[in-house]
Amino acid sequence: MDWRLLASTFAAIFVAELGDKTQLATLSLAAGGKSKWVVFAGSALALVATSAIAVMGGEVVGRFIPPHWIRRVAGVVFLAMGAMFLFGKAE
Repeated sequence: MDWRLLASTFAAIFVAELGDKTQLATLSLAAGGKSKWVVFAGSALALVATSAIAVMGGEVVGRFIPPHWIRRVAGVVFLAMGAMFLFGKAE
């Protein structure tokens, strides 16, 4: 197992998910619900399912586009989104 890849993936996703709308939705469901474990299980399964879709999509895209181009495009998209949020152009 590639422990370094596991750790970097965990760290990136963990930081990205902190305070996002998914976490806030889970927080509100847990606050209003009777069973916190059901909310936890539902949100965990949802994250696993969306991650599985992303991994499968990444595998397909990786067959046709070299990984360095995927990283470059992702970097440009993140920079553009950051600039839009920073300068108030995003809604």
